[in-house]
Amino acid sequence: MAGSSRCSGADMSANAKEVLAEQLDWAKGGGLLPAIVQHFATGEVLMLGYMNREALAATQASGFVTFWSRSKQRLWRKGETSGNVLALQSVRADCDRDTLLVQADPRGPTCHLGTSSCFGDGVQPPLGFLAELDALIAARNQARPAGSYTTHLFESGVRRIAQKVGEEGVETALAAVAQDDDALLGEAADLVYHLTVLLRARGLSLADVAGVLEKRHTSTPEASA
Repeated sequence: MAGSSRCSGADMSANAKEVLAEQLDWAKGGGLLPAIVQHFATGEVLMLGYMNREALAATQASGFVTFWSRSKQRLWRKGETSGNVLALQSVRADCDRDTLLVQADPRGPTCHLGTSSCFGDGVQPPLGFLAELDALIAARNQARPAGSYTTHLFESGVRRIAQKVGEEGVETALAAVAQDDDALLGEAADLVYHLTVLLRARGLSLADVAGVLEKRHTSTPEASA
């Protein structure tokens, strides 16, 4: 992205439909802008495509990411044949307004090779898996597949799940006191998992927790640092 070293990017809108085509620099790329697609929850970079004015308008109108295919010379909705569409969450432009950052919810593998990203699997940020885990637990809560430990927890009720969180919290603390880092990591993983189940059982998510932390940080940065 041109000029990316001197600026952090301009969020043209929190709402994708408010991104105005006339504010973008279409001339620099001959009517096309590179559009980087990112998983809205995990931050994983999914693919790179190109949009012209028509593709951007189609994306905003339909709610599904649509590109201009340079090989087919036509509009191309991602997943139009495979069904692996990208549900639009937001669109941003960089500071030079010649590159788009599209955040989307992928409905299936993004790459035609079957991987989650066109850059291969395992390229999401380290903490991105927490969002993936949260989504999986939420799906388990809805589907309640037989034989699943997560299903068993949900069906046991909030009181039992809360008890498990307490048990895992104590075991995590004991591992830390014992200075056993391997045990600490294992117990911490169990704690995070059970806490996520508890949140989902109450209709909440890890994103809600992150929102509280972010609000505390922005309201009292000195105290939270």
